[in-house]
Amino acid sequence: MHGWKAKFKEIRKEFGYREKDDFRSAKKLNSLLEKRFSKKQLQEKITDKTVFIIGAGPSLSKSLTHIKKCKNITKIVADGAVEALSKKDIKPDILVTDLDGDLNSIRKIGRTKIPIIVHAHGDNQDKLEIVKDFANVVGTTQTEEFGKMKNFGGFTDGDRCVFLAEFFNADKIVLIGMDFGQEIGKYSKHKVVNRKTKLKKLKFGKRILEWFATKSKADLYSTKKIKGYKMIRLVDLQCIENF
Repeated sequence: MHGWKAKFKEIRKEFGYREKDDFRSAKKLNSLLEKRFSKKQLQEKITDKTVFIIGAGPSLSKSLTHIKKCKNITKIVADGAVEALSKKDIKPDILVTDLDGDLNSIRKIGRTKIPIIVHAHGDNQDKLEIVKDFANVVGTTQTEEFGKMKNFGGFTDGDRCVFLAEFFNADKIVLIGMDFGQEIGKYSKHKVVNRKTKLKKLKFGKRILEWFATKSKADLYSTKKIKGYKMIRLVDLQCIENF
């Protein structure tokens, strides 16, 4: 997306992330991947379709019943949210993760053919070996693309899902469980070490999505109020195809 590189430079500066650390992690992930990224599998799930982006915010739990009713809508799930979905026997179509969520739930998806978009950054290098157990992995980086590594854009798992949907030209993008408030959802991260940093990331995540709304070609909806997105009630999710 045009302007994203400049936007991420601001984020890197704000959080003190070092590009060389990100590259080191991305280089490791690249070495662990067996095959190059295939566009076709993601195009079939996203292009010209309505896509649910399912985050791990506090509102996720009450959203699950409504999500389960929408059987034919592509569900791109952010990291820890997959644990909540698995408890309700809801399968994601795509999982986007930096491996901060419940690793048992992530491994369970990894044993299937569901695409897992694994993101490498400076803080998760020690977790990347897990991809050896995954059947269908796409590696992403927040550096320049190289080797098998892609950069679709985004900062947190949630907004990386949104950028992925935009990259593959989704028709409608619907945010669910994306709250961005002062409460951290119980599925948001397997272990929150620094609450202040986590809340700061959520704040930036919301800013990114508001910026994204000014650039996106898709119809944008959210079950929570976010600038640039049309509000949609949970009870109306089944009707979204007709909007």
